[in-house]
Amino acid sequence: MKWYFCYPNFNKKRLVAVVYQKYLPKDVEIFIWRVEEPASFFLNKLRLSPKEKAQIARLKGKRKLEWLASRYLLHLMSGRAVRGACIKDQFGKPHLENSDYHISFSHSSDLVTVIASPFVVGIDIQHFVGKIERIAHKFMNEKEKKSLTVGSELAHLHVYWGAKEAIYKGYGRKQLDFRQNILISPFPFNEKGGEFSGQLKKNALNCHFKLEYEFFDGFTLVYAVEK
Repeated sequence: MKWYFCYPNFNKKRLVAVVYQKYLPKDVEIFIWRVEEPASFFLNKLRLSPKEKAQIARLKGKRKLEWLASRYLLHLMSGRAVRGACIKDQFGKPHLENSDYHISFSHSSDLVTVIASPFVVGIDIQHFVGKIERIAHKFMNEKEKKSLTVGSELAHLHVYWGAKEAIYKGYGRKQLDFRQNILISPFPFNEKGGEFSGQLKKNALNCHFKLEYEFFDGFTLVYAVEK
């Protein structure tokens, strides 16, 4: 069983919380949900598998709500009448049961987003925060730092961070040094968004990604698709 494109058949009331949806080449789908519902709303609609119940038992408060909302959004995107469980592999990377699609989740403030594609993908959404400047040395190498657009450093930093997070999630095996293993080709910042490229290098592994970024209601959205 693979992915199904049935989402447009849902009635308008169920589409209210979906504040963004985009379809890209390579059958890439991106949806964003604004979470205004309580956890009980999602629990009543999701039939969780035993493994999922074990996962959520360890979560509380906002983390639990984000987990539930992202799984519900994934189910709506899949178009399945009967929900498939969202299972983690041995490295902790999530995938949809009985599907060939790759998926990735991200959340920030009251938004959760899901990306899905037959190709390796990753996504990151981040509300603007000033503290990112204080941790830039932890994820950017010198070449990347020197490429920051004067006057737009903060926004440019958010795009770099989102790009590295998206590639990290696409890889899904952890143990990566963001400065040495995830390399972003310097690109000029554009407040309207744009495209650029990135690379994951670790030992014999060498993967290339197409990256895109845009800004959405004070959030930076970055997504990666393996070339």
